[in-house]
Amino acid sequence: MSAMTVIAGLVVFFGTYIAFSIIFYFYPWSESTDNWLTGVDFIILSVLIFIALIVAAIASVRLARRILEPLESLASSARRIKDGDLSARASPGDHSLGETAHLVGDFNAMAQRLQDMAADMQLWNATIAHELRTPLTILKGRLQGIIDGVFDPDETSLQALVLQVDSLARLVEDLRTVTLADSGRLDLQIEPVRLGEEISKLAMVMEPSLKSEGFELRLNLCDVTVRVDAMRIRQALLALVTNARRYAVRGAIDITLSVENDVAIIRVIDEGPGLGSDIAPWAFEPFQRGTQSGLQGGNGLGLSVVRAIVQAHDGKIRYAPSEKAGAMFEISLGQPIP
Repeated sequence: MSAMTVIAGLVVFFGTYIAFSIIFYFYPWSESTDNWLTGVDFIILSVLIFIALIVAAIASVRLARRILEPLESLASSARRIKDGDLSARASPGDHSLGETAHLVGDFNAMAQRLQDMAADMQLWNATIAHELRTPLTILKGRLQGIIDGVFDPDETSLQALVLQVDSLARLVEDLRTVTLADSGRLDLQIEPVRLGEEISKLAMVMEPSLKSEGFELRLNLCDVTVRVDAMRIRQALLALVTNARRYAVRGAIDITLSVENDVAIIRVIDEGPGLGSDIAPWAFEPFQRGTQSGLQGGNGLGLSVVRAIVQAHDGKIRYAPSEKAGAMFEISLGQPIP
């Protein structure tokens, strides 16, 4: 609009100058001529101003149309999204209008993110319902069987019920951890921790059950102190070891702790078969399981819980095949404390 105003002013100014120059060339100004503007002068000025107004009006209308079309599309799409149609998108129109095009682009990106979040929420709800259905169905069937006298309320039956309750509690806690981490509300009790000692204590608890299932837990830990939440780090390591125990072949599970490039690194390594190509790129996403994972149990939340805990510590986690064709999970934490 500012450009149109300037152009109109320039048309009037230079048009008047050129017109009077032509007139003076053919009809030179004489000393007897009155210095006041004559009727011809007013006509010339009026015609030039009229032409300038027409040019400015045409240019302004075209410019306004170029501005309003994407804004009208934006308003229409916003109303459709308000009514629940998350697939609505605005048309950017003329991309030469930088601010308007950027506004429409940002709006469409926001709408796409809303649509993706809604789809993810639907998938989460369906998956959570599926994961809860199995233990709840078993619990209901067992309890109803005890009430009807089909099952005796002996220790074996009660232990089976406790296992299903533990499965539900673990699923709820995993969901809580992932949800809190995604929203940035995962509470951490950060303090200086000697990671080697914490890992050794956890290994002493896990070792008997691992041995009974044919696993050998091997530790190679350096003495390093890092500011972390000890309980959450134990939770992440427990999830990684449980993942190895559930899916790896019987053999050694190595846990190493080292300092590389001033970063404390924890690695959990098993002897195979590692993650399949169908799951490796998405291993840390919630409810992602390989084609054979369902045969081994689990709810598909273990690795996503580990990632949530590590990211809450501003750390990194990655997966890579191990030298023995197994799985290697590497956690990079903060800088060690001298």
